[in-house]
Amino acid sequence: MRVGIGYDSHRFAEGRKLMLGGVEIPHSRGLAGHSDADVVAHALTDAVLGAAGLGDIGALFPESDPRWQNANSIYLLNQAYLRVVEKRLHLVNADITIIAEQPPIAPFVDGMREKLAGALLCGPSDISVKGKTNEKMGFIGRGEGIAAIAVAALE
Repeated sequence: MRVGIGYDSHRFAEGRKLMLGGVEIPHSRGLAGHSDADVVAHALTDAVLGAAGLGDIGALFPESDPRWQNANSIYLLNQAYLRVVEKRLHLVNADITIIAEQPPIAPFVDGMREKLAGALLCGPSDISVKGKTNEKMGFIGRGEGIAAIAVAALE
């Protein structure tokens, strides 16, 4: 059994779609980033890569490479996971926490679980997604951005 932890955060930006866990969330602002800035997919990508000893998302998909400009982060998660599979490892389960004051996460959890499971070649029951606030503290509490933490277990 191998375990990895991933973390990502992005600030809000005008004129962008808000993508979380592969789902477009209705909101007045999206997240700034080189790709689609999906903090959920990015944190989970780092968790599975870390568990496999394969580094992090930035090493595989560097911001300096124009190929990844506005890239779909679910695609990036899938491509990273295929490297994990090449090492003869597979996902046992993943647990993700999204930290955001707004928007509410609960209505979109099932859709995120489906999208993430599709990228990781598993079932939605192997993926847990939950939302928490930051109790109005820090950059998240001030509504400046969103963060996500993910844990992935491989065997």
